[in-house]
Amino acid sequence: MATVTTESDRALEAIQRYTVADNPSAFLAVNSGNSYFESDDSPGVIVYRTAGRYLVQLGGPFAPVDTRARLLQEFVAFANEQSRQIVTVQLQGADADPYRAQGFTINQIGASYAIDLEGFSLRGTAFMQLRNKISRSLRSGLKISEVPLEPWYDQMQELDKSWLGTKGEGTKPLEFLIGQYGGAYQPLRRLFVGVLDDKLVGYITYSPVYGAQAGWLHDLTRRHPDSPPGVMEAINKTAIDTFKAEGTRYLHFGFTPFTSLQVKPQLPGHSEAFHWFMGHLWQFGDGVYPAQTQLAYKEKWAPDIILPEYVAFQNGASIPALVHIFRACNAV
Repeated sequence: MATVTTESDRALEAIQRYTVADNPSAFLAVNSGNSYFESDDSPGVIVYRTAGRYLVQLGGPFAPVDTRARLLQEFVAFANEQSRQIVTVQLQGADADPYRAQGFTINQIGASYAIDLEGFSLRGTAFMQLRNKISRSLRSGLKISEVPLEPWYDQMQELDKSWLGTKGEGTKPLEFLIGQYGGAYQPLRRLFVGVLDDKLVGYITYSPVYGAQAGWLHDLTRRHPDSPPGVMEAINKTAIDTFKAEGTRYLHFGFTPFTSLQVKPQLPGHSEAFHWFMGHLWQFGDGVYPAQTQLAYKEKWAPDIILPEYVAFQNGASIPALVHIFRACNAV
């Protein structure tokens, strides 16, 4: 028997307990607005959102390795009962086999990036520009600190509005594949803010990452349009220093679509046409998603871990399915 719920506590338990695929974005599973598919016969959860005739799934099943295939099979039956198709985004390579067995077409859609904080520093010529940018922002009087959410919530809401206003008329805030703040799980997150002349000019939230590369995910970021250059870099540098002092091993920068595409995708049965289309979006798809800008920020920190991430299509790779991923994210 299968159940569908919006209750996220069991999702949190699942991502903490079942880390076989080491998905660095797993904490997004507890975002408000998600739905959760569970089975009485197979432990774990599947996280998804409904978008039109698609069920858009986040990652693979968060379940024990020996029951993931069965849980996916039940989810496929659940989708069929609704005459809907499944498209799965941010699938990890370790989760691919059950999808291939179910006939899904799997293609790389982008990559996640991380740095090993053990021995990491910004010394050396490679980081000279980054150090100078951070120094200039600090000389402007920028003050950075880790803070609780409550005293800053209203100012963060105002900053969100100012930031969103720079993105063009009618732009909506992204959801699903990006973090949130507030709610029952805020105590599990970290918040670093930048203040200039007693005004909030930028913030970064960090979400926990579980598994073999446990640490923190550089998650939601906002910068006031009038703030000096280097604010976000200075905030992240402060967070890195804090995490290193605590013994944290990894800082993850999260998923960016269309990036670090392999010359030849490694998973059998992929679509060459869709692979070409991803490369096309990397070059010309800034209006869909600013992948090059996002990657440029991440590459400033010289990530030494690059994890390919995949999209799995139930009935062959298709542009409509890709569009519905962005629809679930509130991007279209």
